[in-house]
Amino acid sequence: MNDDKSLQQTPVLIAGGGPVGMILAFDLARRGIRCMLVERNVTTTIHPKMDITNARSMELLRRGGLAERLRRVAVGEDHCFDVSWITQFTGHAQLTGHELHRFKYPSVSEHRALIRATNDGTQPADSPMRVSQVEIEPVLKAAIEAEPLIEVRFGVEFDGLVQDADGVTVTLRDRSTETTSQVRCAYLAGCDGGSSRVRSCLGINLAGDARIMQRFTVHFRSPRRDLLLRWGRAWHYQSPLGTLVAQNDDDVWTLHARIAPDVAVDSIKPAELVAQFVGAPIEHEVLVANPWTPHLLVADACGRGRVWLAGDAVHQYIPTGGYGMNTGVCEAYDLSWKLAAVLKGFGGPQLLESVEIERRPVALRNREGSRRHADVRLKIAGLYSPALYQAGADGADGAAARREAAARIEALGNAENESMGIELGYAYRDSPIVSDEPDAEWSDDPLIYHPTTAPGARLPSVFLADGESIHDKLGPWFTVLTVDGKGSDGLAAFRSAAEKIGVPLQVLQLHRSDLRALYQADVLLVRPDQHVAWRGSGQVSLDQAQAVLRRSLGWPVK
Repeated sequence: MNDDKSLQQTPVLIAGGGPVGMILAFDLARRGIRCMLVERNVTTTIHPKMDITNARSMELLRRGGLAERLRRVAVGEDHCFDVSWITQFTGHAQLTGHELHRFKYPSVSEHRALIRATNDGTQPADSPMRVSQVEIEPVLKAAIEAEPLIEVRFGVEFDGLVQDADGVTVTLRDRSTETTSQVRCAYLAGCDGGSSRVRSCLGINLAGDARIMQRFTVHFRSPRRDLLLRWGRAWHYQSPLGTLVAQNDDDVWTLHARIAPDVAVDSIKPAELVAQFVGAPIEHEVLVANPWTPHLLVADACGRGRVWLAGDAVHQYIPTGGYGMNTGVCEAYDLSWKLAAVLKGFGGPQLLESVEIERRPVALRNREGSRRHADVRLKIAGLYSPALYQAGADGADGAAARREAAARIEALGNAENESMGIELGYAYRDSPIVSDEPDAEWSDDPLIYHPTTAPGARLPSVFLADGESIHDKLGPWFTVLTVDGKGSDGLAAFRSAAEKIGVPLQVLQLHRSDLRALYQADVLLVRPDQHVAWRGSGQVSLDQAQAVLRRSLGWPVK
């Protein structure tokens, strides 16, 4: 970096203090990298932008202890994740609403028991978490403010950049005083949302479908659990009018209402939307109310030069499937270890180039998953007929109509909350920093996760005899792993190669012959993000180990 002594210096500047930006900052600090985070808003969000942290995100958040902190503000671990399609909760005179079909999903506690009972590599290392972004952000902010390597500046917005071969000069604006200042950084990370100023400065466009529907959110508090929990706890209640999210299964709710394209949003009354969904006016206090329009967009590039993007700056999805923030969490951890490796000197010139090669295909795949899930919701909404609501709906004809609708809803399914192939099965099969294996077998099944250790795939999780997941045994950087006591020469070769290159390496040797069929090799090299970089059997020479490590770190290999 070209040191201009008149400017404040930081190795990494992160523009954007949402979950992705804060997680990136936290993990960089955990890796010993000093950084600055700026956020244009003076405090954390008041908007309930998401309500699910999926299992893959929780696996990554376990590293460094963030998962435990976040679960303290999440919905209780004995609460289910059920999704229920209903007509409405009530009518004006009496309870006339009906629950048509409920997709049942276990609580965190039940899911954890299922994971351990299965323990064959097909399950995640941890359960997902029901929690609003309103609750997540203060926890993350407290975590990064406690880190001495992170300078946190809320109320300061990114205003512009000039990059050169040695670094990036960033212009910042203090929103309280409207004064500007400049900071010099080696790398800039744009985590500044869908309208990303960083992406705009780079001239990177978004591709896909914008403004595909009109929505209106009403985030409210209500004591009417007798109605809103009428059929017991559920995470989502859905109807053609929208989705009601139970934020805490007590008194805080979020209605994401569907709005017809010809309705002027400035004419919308939040209380009327709540009454329409419920079936009658109810006592409630509106906390936040605003229109919004979901998109299905992915950036044409993930960055340029010394400037990289993550989160909504790269992709914007319909919330179906919860892929927005969760895709961003994976991007934060991917970008963190690669930036840190380069700044520490053992990351090569091709390491950061791999960010786009690895992550953009995942962003595109998740965009299409979100589209498919949204289409299913529309198909289910189209099943609703007047017979479900009319005055005679409680008679025999109404009951028959409801049974038919329920059967068709069940047949259409709820893949948006069941697509473990999307969550866990993404793989960096064309990455320049994972080893080639032309005969490797892959699955593109979006619904079912098929565990594999083919280079580029996530290491399948199993729980060991001491009760810990194998993921928890991995080191913060690279880990060389054997599971059945074989491959000791490989361990020694990689240990020597790591010392020569100067990269930290954890050695993990297990004596579990029962795991050999799952892990498919004598020796595996696992990256900091839990993805397999290389696998092999038989003799491993020092030259081979060194070549594998160099490639995994983005160095040219002869």
